[in-house]
Amino acid sequence: MRSGHWWRSEGSPCRGKPELRLRTLADVFAYAAAEGVTLRIDGTKVQVRRPQARRPGRRAFVSGRKKQNTIKPTAISDGAGRLLWLGAMRPGRMHDATAVRTEGIADLLRHYPQVTAEVDSGYQGLARDFPDQVNAPPKKATSHAPPEEVACWEEQRKQQSSQRICVEHAIAEAKQWRPLQRYLGRREYFEQTALAVAGLVSDRSAQR
Repeated sequence: MRSGHWWRSEGSPCRGKPELRLRTLADVFAYAAAEGVTLRIDGTKVQVRRPQARRPGRRAFVSGRKKQNTIKPTAISDGAGRLLWLGAMRPGRMHDATAVRTEGIADLLRHYPQVTAEVDSGYQGLARDFPDQVNAPPKKATSHAPPEEVACWEEQRKQQSSQRICVEHAIAEAKQWRPLQRYLGRREYFEQTALAVAGLVSDRSAQR
């Protein structure tokens, strides 16, 4: 598995382990299982330079929604919005759930049945496969649904959103750094830069 980076644990919830680092997704799950942490998982896109023409895999970097050339890292935070891990860096065209599946998240969910996660609608397939562990937003009410059903769906959607919004805060904190707003260097060095930024962000967030 590719390495990620996470925060130094001077503060809660890993007090007493000042040098503990979660470098892989497996480390994150082991930590969550040991400490009873509900994970918040989300992907984010960083715009990168357009790959050269007539190169294999050039289209893989084009994000369908943004119509930009991007790389997509996956971020994981705890309930306080502290960045635990940044990794699974894939070309922007790859789906959020596919990125973490290629990191072996399905096997880790089976190995750690006590670990739970809050995710957005991009991980509906993962929530379908692991309904007791992965919580995604409820499916939208149909256009012919009665008002009370629509109101119930809206309330459930808001509750689930409030549970996972902290990972958005963790991503926003990392993206205060200019290299993660738009990366102008060579793509092969993006991962090293992103991990360096994530390490600084997670060290700072651990003190909260």
